[in-house]
Amino acid sequence: MNPMMADVELANGNTGLRLAEVVSALSHALDMTDGQPAGHSVRCCWIGMHIGRDLSLSEAEMSDLYYTLLLKDLGCSSNAARICKLFVTNDHAFKRNFKLVDGSLPRVMSFIAANTAVKSGLAARLRTILDVAMRGGAIDRELIETRCERGADIARRMRFPEAVAQGILDLDEHWDGGGQPTGRIGREIALYARIALMAQVADVFHHTSGQVVARAEVTRRAGGWFDPELVAIFDRVAAEPAFWSALTDPDLDQMVYDLEPPIRVQPIDDDLLDDIADGFSQVIDTKSPFTSGHSKRVALVTDMIAEELGVSKARRRWLVRAALLHDVGKLGVSNEILDKPGKLDADEWAAIKRHPVMGAEILSRMQAFGSLAAIAHEHHEKLDGTGYPRGLSGDEIGLETRIVTVADIFDALTAERPYRPAMSTGQALSIMSASVGTAIDADCFDALTRSIERLNLIQPDALSA
Repeated sequence: MNPMMADVELANGNTGLRLAEVVSALSHALDMTDGQPAGHSVRCCWIGMHIGRDLSLSEAEMSDLYYTLLLKDLGCSSNAARICKLFVTNDHAFKRNFKLVDGSLPRVMSFIAANTAVKSGLAARLRTILDVAMRGGAIDRELIETRCERGADIARRMRFPEAVAQGILDLDEHWDGGGQPTGRIGREIALYARIALMAQVADVFHHTSGQVVARAEVTRRAGGWFDPELVAIFDRVAAEPAFWSALTDPDLDQMVYDLEPPIRVQPIDDDLLDDIADGFSQVIDTKSPFTSGHSKRVALVTDMIAEELGVSKARRRWLVRAALLHDVGKLGVSNEILDKPGKLDADEWAAIKRHPVMGAEILSRMQAFGSLAAIAHEHHEKLDGTGYPRGLSGDEIGLETRIVTVADIFDALTAERPYRPAMSTGQALSIMSASVGTAIDADCFDALTRSIERLNLIQPDALSA
């Protein structure tokens, strides 16, 4: 199907999408945020669903388990900035490496020493390590609590059942009570969380060291991190060679789609798709304190511009989703770069310029969203060809991308950034007016100005002040 025709169907209420397709695609963005290799959540879903099947869970229970596994890291962006600040480090590398630590004090201390303030001088590094060590328990609890509570809340906003939210909330609890954030013990811990944490450890160690090490690591943690009964089930299903070969199969995404319980195998409607886009925009925006609420504000301004330009209500609804998800690729950029107060070096700037590409790759996993992915890919292009990542110019940039670009620039200027304070509406419009025809589309800018004037946010003569 032509991508534009697919988008027309989306705008008219026929999404043609399965919930599994949308969630699986977005789970790849969660993998990036958590520093995991692409497909981590999908692989965890494959592992966990086999455990659930052996437990003879009902269809409804398997459905809740399925979405818990894909969305287990839904809150992972919420502590990224805090990790960078506390440990003076790259949040992606920190999170990736921490998943290889078993929680024993010697290994935790070794991890902290090896992953804290690695780019700082010796004196500054030692001070940071000492500070972290002295507050270690409180810091650990704070970071996990933030992540788990935020993830559970977003799952509820996306209209997933409470059992899914609880599975996300309890992800880091341990069978022996030694987990975080509340120290739940044994069967107090949600079943789906018990399965998801074990699947996570199995995938991480399988990916880094192979199936023998993965099975040994899961077995070693029986009675500590993991429910011994679930470990026994894992050992049984892991004895099948096909169980492991699937984890490296290029068709694993489709295989996991096929595991979706029939109770949820149905196209999702526009209302649910709106809620999912809105919920996931919170994942994107909580990555940095400087982008809090950014995607929702860009969506609002996008809708204002589009309405002023006469775009149909149905098409505007689709465009709002595109605006909510336009920055999804920033989940793949470390907060070490996103929150840097000074000038970016060449490598850091190159990482920033990759975020539209990463965003398009995520959204392209949903075939019916061809043009939505294009907006994520092109929202930093400029009419004069000096933008990125492809250097498009003129008519190569579609009107809908131009609308989102203007909304994005306006919000970026009127919000606080690490390197400068927020600007007034008048200041932002004055700066933007200088880029009309080179970076910014004239019709979109005029529509923005008229919308703002209509809302009495700025006086009509402010541009000439």
